[in-house]
Amino acid sequence: MSRITPLVEKYKGTGDPDDIMLEVIDALSDTVEVIPEPGNYYTFIYAAKTPNITYDTFPLIAAFDYHPSGFYGFNFHWNRMRNYTFQEIVGQVYKVNSDELDDLKRLSYQKFVLNN
Repeated sequence: MSRITPLVEKYKGTGDPDDIMLEVIDALSDTVEVIPEPGNYYTFIYAAKTPNITYDTFPLIAAFDYHPSGFYGFNFHWNRMRNYTFQEIVGQVYKVNSDELDDLKRLSYQKFVLNN
């Protein structure tokens, strides 16, 4: 059983994304990393500063490569590649084990926000 399985059973596809993310952070608190390493999976809190864009506050990503101010990642909530900057990550980056990825995809914790 993954660290996320109890959350999937608790929320069963529903729930407030903020509440779910707090519990995800708690469950993954022992796998904090400073910088996402390409080839691994992560979730974190993100606060984009670019005006007039919609972004995912709680991305679930597969990290790919670095760019000068951050990294590229495949966001499973968007189902496409996205750019992330280090300065816009709020708090920690939480590594997700490969056996936990499917469980996290089943949780409805994505939170899309229009940055005004």
